[in-house]
Amino acid sequence: MQYNLAQITEQISAIAMDAGAFLLQERSHFQSDAIEYKGLNNLVSYVDKETEKQLVERLSQLLPEAGFITEEGTTGQEADPTALNWIIDPLDGTANFIHGLPVFSVSIGLAQGNTPIAGVIYDPNRDECFAGWQGGGAWLTHKGTRTRMQVSSAATLGESLIATGFPYYQFDQMQPYLHILESLMQQTHGLRRMGSAAIDLAYVACGRFEAFYEYNLNSWDMAAGVLLVREAGGVVTDFAGGNEFLFRGDVLAGGPVHTELMAVVQQYWT
Repeated sequence: MQYNLAQITEQISAIAMDAGAFLLQERSHFQSDAIEYKGLNNLVSYVDKETEKQLVERLSQLLPEAGFITEEGTTGQEADPTALNWIIDPLDGTANFIHGLPVFSVSIGLAQGNTPIAGVIYDPNRDECFAGWQGGGAWLTHKGTRTRMQVSSAATLGESLIATGFPYYQFDQMQPYLHILESLMQQTHGLRRMGSAAIDLAYVACGRFEAFYEYNLNSWDMAAGVLLVREAGGVVTDFAGGNEFLFRGDVLAGGPVHTELMAVVQQYWT
């Protein structure tokens, strides 16, 4: 079936922005006793769950034939990863949200199998909506102005600012990860850890970061973001240089510096 991805992306953007407004409303009176623990350092709140329910309801109406792959599992259904799916994170950056750090986002991706075909990331704190669709480019809307996104043209680590994330429960690869950090600290303008992989990828797409890498991610952390990076002219791979990142968990995204960064990662990664 052929879809009007440009129109669908506009509708996703409106849905994401409404969800973002709900997040800000709830953040204004959020209490720490509302926190639950899914595992070590893996936090969730009623806000994550309620936002996801709202997203699922509205996205179901938009494309009833699509399944859902969601962080909080509110649909109660097992999705077929080879089919058409919404891949959503209602609140990417839950720890930031809980602690009052204004760096979190709503991430909504639409994927056919392991290929994202549309994606929206909305940062309610900055009122920035990053949106794109397959073959249609990637766009940033802020204060009513829409501009086309393009990855940074920087080609070397020496002129790059790199984003990453810290592992929070899978520590078996800690040593190679630290070796990569040590190497990049000495070769780049710096490293940043925002606490929202979706925002990291959106910032790569619009050129604020030259590249992003992280392991042990889930599909909902990156589905929308990798679409944006690709549509903004960037390259997205897994750490091995392949295309298995969406359901494998390790991702490396960037502009021309991607090649040099991947060489550093592969030097230490096992």
